[in-house]
Amino acid sequence: MEIEMKIRGLMMDPTANTPIVILKDVAGESLLPIWVGTYEANAIATEIEKMSSQRPMTHDLMRNVIREMGGKLRRVVITSLIDNTFYAFIEIEKDGNLLIVDSRPSDALALSLRMDCPIYVAQQVIKSSSATLIDGTSSTDEWPEDFVEDNTSYKM
Repeated sequence: MEIEMKIRGLMMDPTANTPIVILKDVAGESLLPIWVGTYEANAIATEIEKMSSQRPMTHDLMRNVIREMGGKLRRVVITSLIDNTFYAFIEIEKDGNLLIVDSRPSDALALSLRMDCPIYVAQQVIKSSSATLIDGTSSTDEWPEDFVEDNTSYKM
């Protein structure tokens, strides 16, 4: 079973100094942190804050290629967590055919923001993530100042 989630925001892990994307269950019950690379976090933050660049960045290029080829990004799915590494895929629909493409979760999330498509997480990933937070155990008031909250189309 898969749970629909939305990007809640970004923050820095103070211990590892690594960016974390925070996903929130649309039902509002759980939060799932996913550690990502700096460049991917920047691509996500850029779209959350609706900043634009003079030239298309990689995820903008992917969006443009999918659209120009007549495709539509149906959804992204974070499928598994193996040895502390998250795995994902993107689903592209074109001419009635469904293409499933392996992806890093960070790239899938950055693309989902640009193409306004839903994000799903396998329920087993949420259960097996030892870092999963349950609503009420952490409030945004306690999160670091560098927390970038998504107040755009993914408003919660």
